[in-house]
Amino acid sequence: MSDPLPHSEIFVGIDISKKTLDWCVGPALEHGQVPNTTAGRKKLVKTLTKLSPTLVVFEATGGYERGLADALEETEFPWTMVNPRMVRDFARADGRLAKTDKLDAEILARYAQKMQPPVRPRPNAAVRDLNAWVTRRRQLIDSIHAETCRLGTATPIVQPSIRKVLRLVEKELRKVEAQIEKLIRSNPALNERVKLMQTQKGVGVVIASTLAAQMPELGQLNRKEIAALAGLAPFNRDSGQWRGKRMIGGGRAGVRAALWMGALVGSRYNPEIRSFYQRLLANGKPKKVALTACMRKLLTILNAVVRDGLNEENRAKAA
Repeated sequence: MSDPLPHSEIFVGIDISKKTLDWCVGPALEHGQVPNTTAGRKKLVKTLTKLSPTLVVFEATGGYERGLADALEETEFPWTMVNPRMVRDFARADGRLAKTDKLDAEILARYAQKMQPPVRPRPNAAVRDLNAWVTRRRQLIDSIHAETCRLGTATPIVQPSIRKVLRLVEKELRKVEAQIEKLIRSNPALNERVKLMQTQKGVGVVIASTLAAQMPELGQLNRKEIAALAGLAPFNRDSGQWRGKRMIGGGRAGVRAALWMGALVGSRYNPEIRSFYQRLLANGKPKKVALTACMRKLLTILNAVVRDGLNEENRAKAA
């Protein structure tokens, strides 16, 4: 491993829990803690602003990180949110198996210093709101699926209750979908992105809104980078003369679920995806492998469509 970076560079790791924010400043590894409240986050931002950190890193925590991300939005120093699994792998490689909030903050500071993960574009308020609605839609879909499965095996005495819940959830789903459409229509940038993606057969408003919400980097990265971000870049599993199967993993599960449906529909109705899919099958690829390849191809196409559309819009504005 390379020599430590100069001490003039400051790297901060923040471990997030429901009630507290534990932070560590490296390379000196000074620790601190504030409540995970509006007042606590303001205090932390004030402290970090005085330090002028080179990079601030924290993990995605399933929702508890949103308040911190919002508080950091107006700051000038770089910060980024990273995949918890990558940090855990880094900790194991560093021989650090113990786990406390204080130690996790230290690991994040070390990770920031050694790995220096890239700072991704920060989604604006409209994109964050759209992501919240898209996530809520997915939750309601999961609830409908669960209740429908229960209905199939339930005794007659409880079936009316299940049907009542289904009607209520389906009604709420329609309201959420209306909110998604309203939000997209009211924001010209989002509306343009969604329309650009819908020019591809197999991509409807659900898939387009999911990608607009959960992959705002679309159109700003090259095809390899965008595939890796989605978790669709296959990685090798070779050792000596042994050659293992190429696998995909990590990335953004919601994006992959949307692309799976897009690839499934596209393999039937999108001429470019269909011919690619049929060629893979003719070459002996299993259907699941071929569809996964179609997911990546569809993502590459959408990335180019959004990139070219945004460039055309920028040229028109400059003219």
